[in-house]
Amino acid sequence: MKLSNNLKIVLIAVLSTLVTLFGVRAFTRLSGNEVIFKSADSKSGDSMVSFTNLPAGKPGDFTYAAETSAPSVVHIKAITTRQYSNRRPNSIFEQFFGYDEDVFGTPRQQNQESSGSGVIISDDGYIVTNNHVIEGTTSLEVITFNKKSYTAKVIGSDPSTDIAVIKIEEKNLPAITFGNSDEVKIGEWVLAVGNPFNLESTVTAGIISAIGRNINILGRNQRRNPFSREQDQEPSINPIESFIQTDAAVNPGNSGGALVNLNGQLIGINTAIASPNGAYAGYAFAVPSGIVKKVSADIIKYGDVQRGYVGIEPVELNSKNAREFNVKKEQGIYVNAVPDNGAAKAAGVKKGDVILQADGIDTRSEAKFRELIGRKRPGEKVNLTIDRNGSTKNITVTLRNNAGGEDLIKKDPELSGAFGKMGMDLEDLSAADLKDYNIRNGVRIKGIRDGGLLSENTNFEKGFIITSVRNQQVKSSKEVKDIINTAFQNGEDGVLICGFYPGGGRGCEGIPIR
Repeated sequence: MKLSNNLKIVLIAVLSTLVTLFGVRAFTRLSGNEVIFKSADSKSGDSMVSFTNLPAGKPGDFTYAAETSAPSVVHIKAITTRQYSNRRPNSIFEQFFGYDEDVFGTPRQQNQESSGSGVIISDDGYIVTNNHVIEGTTSLEVITFNKKSYTAKVIGSDPSTDIAVIKIEEKNLPAITFGNSDEVKIGEWVLAVGNPFNLESTVTAGIISAIGRNINILGRNQRRNPFSREQDQEPSINPIESFIQTDAAVNPGNSGGALVNLNGQLIGINTAIASPNGAYAGYAFAVPSGIVKKVSADIIKYGDVQRGYVGIEPVELNSKNAREFNVKKEQGIYVNAVPDNGAAKAAGVKKGDVILQADGIDTRSEAKFRELIGRKRPGEKVNLTIDRNGSTKNITVTLRNNAGGEDLIKKDPELSGAFGKMGMDLEDLSAADLKDYNIRNGVRIKGIRDGGLLSENTNFEKGFIITSVRNQQVKSSKEVKDIINTAFQNGEDGVLICGFYPGGGRGCEGIPIR
């Protein structure tokens, strides 16, 4: 049988497409841990729900969105083990001769269980949730929509966006489809899917109340030295907040769950509520899917978030400060400073410029501007539309990393181990230090990293002198690392760290290491 020319062309096109798709998948499998997300087409058209026969203002039927998204949302049960000692050291002899931890006896442990939600983003077990759902946990249990239970491991987290990725060992899971959070509109109907108060697979409806909302919740966790007279009020992290605000009912347990449109597509991860009493009071906030997709992809592929920096001091304009800055634009991002070694300086951005758009998207708020830049990696470009003295021009900026280069930042292998999870940087004490402190041994905490076990679970501060770990006196940073790593290898859940602050204040705290 002879095939017509048209039929031959169609067969060749189909075969070419199949070969291309197979080649792309094969290359992706060989190139490392990179997830292929299910993404909806941009401006995918009308909702699957028909409003033709409904009066204006009626929500319509939410069943399609609920049935499509609910199987992708999981219930997360988190166990946190806290270790503590019976009492704190108070002997005057310890001031001069160090601590004798034998007097404290065996450290006690206490388990605490919390509940949250997560969203399956790949069919092979990757799940996105909130950082605050999994931070400091000892173990994680994931219960899927079909009531199957799995033990999950943490792949990585990003406190600055409150996003984390965990993984279960399973195949052919119902991964959610990502929607475009840039296309959401105020007044659009949405569903919140999660597990509030341990009520599994709960769906609530509401509308988008606002977009690009900054509520300053991620930067409120201040670290204070309880023994210091000076109370440092600087935020512990540099957050990216550009929340989608909704009035869909969200309660404790919904954290990490899905905010979806009427097509059942993910447009956000439910993260926070505005409440005077801890329960739902009318407003909830979700991290936009654009940020979720980028952060989770970075964590899976690189082990850490690759964040590009534009290198300016941004100020959101309004009618009042526009007059103060002597600019005609009352909306946009005013460039208040341009560091010499930043990406913006190299591209030609100047102090006094007003950024109107980033990659064609309006930047009326600083939160939205930070979100758009936060989606990009070092070395990637962003096209800024700026107003300079009344003239509009486009400037392409090649973003840089936090070290000033354009390369991706490789995660320190040491940070992935048990000691790395502690999130502390140490330095050895000199002979002069030992003499000044009247001690025989000790190691100083030089810094505490955001998201580590110390920052999340203890009152330890920079400058604390560690004299013993796990009832063993320590004289060097290496000894501290070795003791913690050994405890982890031996299956221990935590270690007891004792020491003092040079300005006064002594104590011991148990730190979970799992």
